[in-house]
Formats: sequence, C-alpha cells, structure tokens
Amino acid sequence: MSESEAKSGGSDATRISDVEKWLAARFGDAGKEVPDFEYTPRSVSYLHNLITISEAKEKSADIVAKDFRRKAAEYRSQAARIREILESVGLAQESLPSNVVGSAQVLANVSNLLNIRDTELSSFLVAMGDISLRKTGVEEKRAKVQKESKILLDFTRKAISRLTYLKRTLAQLEDDVAPCEAQMENWKTNLQVMAAKERQYLQQCANYKSVLNRVGYAPEISHGMLVEMDEHRKELEKKTKPILETLRSYQDLPPDKALAALAIEDKKRQYAAAEKYLEDVLHSALSTSE
Repeated sequence: MSESEAKSGGSDATRISDVEKWLAARFGDAGKEVPDFEYTPRSVSYLHNLITISEAKEKSADIVAKDFRRKAAEYRSQAARIREILESVGLAQESLPSNVVGSAQVLANVSNLLNIRDTELSSFLVAMGDISLRKTGVEEKRAKVQKESKILLDFTRKAISRLTYLKRTLAQLEDDVAPCEAQMENWKTNLQVMAAKERQYLQQCANYKSVLNRVGYAPEISHGMLVEMDEHRKELEKKTKPILETLRSYQDLPPDKALAALAIEDKKRQYAAAEKYLEDVLHSALSTSE
C-alpha cells in the first residue's frame, strides 16, 4: 500500500468516526437512536460538510448569545442604577400614581416603536421625520397599488364583458350550424347539377362546332358577308326570272319539234351561263372574305 493510499484510508476513517460521534450526540439530545444506514463516500462527505457548517453556526450562535448575555447584564445593571436614583429622589415605580406609570409605559412603547435610544428631543424629531417619510412612501405605494388595482379591475370587467360576448356569439354560431349545413348541402347539390350542365353544354358546343366544320363554316363568314351574298342571289334571280318566263312561253309553241328543240337548247345554254355566273360570284365573295 502506498503512502497516499494510507493517508486517504486514515482520513476516511477519521471522517466516519467524526460523523458517528456527531450523529450519536444529535440523536442522543433528541432521545433517539441513530438509524442504521450505509456509510458510503458520498454520504460521509455530505454529513462531514454538514458537521463543519453546523459547528461554524454553533460558534457564531455562541458568540452572539454571549454578546446578548453581556448586554443584558449591562442593561440590568443600568436599570438597577436608574431604579436606585429614582428611589432616592422619591420617584420609585411603587410610589407613582397609576396614570403616571401608564404614561411612562406609553412613552417606553413609543420609544421602542421609533427605535429611540435616548431621551433627546432631537432624536424624537428625527424618528418622527423618518416615520413621516416612511408613511409618505407607504401612501405613494398604496396610491400606486390602488391605481394598478383600478386598471386591473377595468381590464377584468372588459375581459368578463368580452367573455360574455364570445359565449353569446358561440351559442349563436352553434345554433346556426344546422341551417348552414343544410344550405351547404343545397349548394353542393346545385354545384353538382351545374357541373353536369357544364359538361352537357360543352358537349353540345363541341357538336355544333363539328357541324359547322362539316358544312364548311369559317369564322371569317360574317353577317355583312351573308347579306351581300343574299343581294347577289336576288340580282341573279332577277336576271334568271325573264329567262324562266321565256322558257315557260315556249310551252305554247306549235309542235315543230326541230324548232322547239333548238329554242330549248338555247335557253338551257343561257340558264347554264346564268348558273355559272352565280357560282363565280359566290366563289369570288368567299375568296374576298378569306
């Protein structure tokens, strides 16, 4: 075993012995036995530190107690001396009237309250000034606390009012839940119907576009263009109407087949020329719009 280990073991044994003695003394003063527990390094260290602190406080308390005992002895000696002086001049407490004794007791209580150490008027005035300042400070603090309490009371009232309003609003909203849900269901149904109608209209629009594409409709064909084509059609009808009337007049011709055939062929050529002219005008109008 090394020297450091031997010192450590001896120190631990000394600490355990000090702890056992201290615990026995403390529990013995209380009339109890020391309970069994395991002396671990942690518990021994904690208890040893507690012993050190306790001894230091006991020494401090002993010093303070000795000082108080000394002061008490001085006060008793001074009181005895003052009593002898009062008795010598005929002012012993037993010979004084009760009202004088009561007044003296009140003065003593006031002196203790004001923490006056002597009977000088200046000390009394200083103590009164100090208590006046303290009173002023207390009144200022009281006014401040009252102001803060008033503000907090106002906030509390406003909070209660808002809470009441929120509760009333919540109750109203809870009552409106069922009608709103029914209205939402109605809107949902209407939305589904509108969505179906939208799909139907889109399909119809696509069908109409297909029909327009099939008949050759183009976006360039406007109302003005259709009006112009109608005017051309009317002009052509005016031109072809005399020819048709002439063809109808040939029905009254004599039964000369050769002449009638020639006349009919001539009118057919004129009618074909008129139809070709009409087609040319229509194609020209469409080409111009494009």
